[in-house]
Amino acid sequence: MQIFRTSDSKETEEIGQRLAETLKGTEVIALFGGLGAGKTAFTRGLACGLGIEDGVSSPTFALVHEYRGKYTVYHFDMYRVTSWDDLYTTGFFDYIDGGVMVIEWSENIVDFLPEKRIEIRIEQISENEREICIKGAEKI
Repeated sequence: MQIFRTSDSKETEEIGQRLAETLKGTEVIALFGGLGAGKTAFTRGLACGLGIEDGVSSPTFALVHEYRGKYTVYHFDMYRVTSWDDLYTTGFFDYIDGGVMVIEWSENIVDFLPEKRIEIRIEQISENEREICIKGAEKI
């Protein structure tokens, strides 16, 4: 497990960029953390590290946003997903192995995530400070 501390959203994005450099293109990245923890900031950095120039935003209402860069990134928000049926109707399983899947609110679907995944846990320490724990990824 790798642990990082960041003091602003720019540093959180930089950790995402560094992770992007290690990706092969079919990873499942499960993000865990409360509201305002920095999940979308982390994803913005990861997307930037993959050459994605489109603005990355939380897919709260769309459930999934697709971004094209070095690899296709499928950015999911599982905040409102509460059951297997909900998850199935998102088309989630059709995306596995089709690109890099980044899943916000993974705690809501943890029982359905692939065993082989990268877990990112972001904890808000103070208003600006975050602790980011990365499990299952190459050293960044």
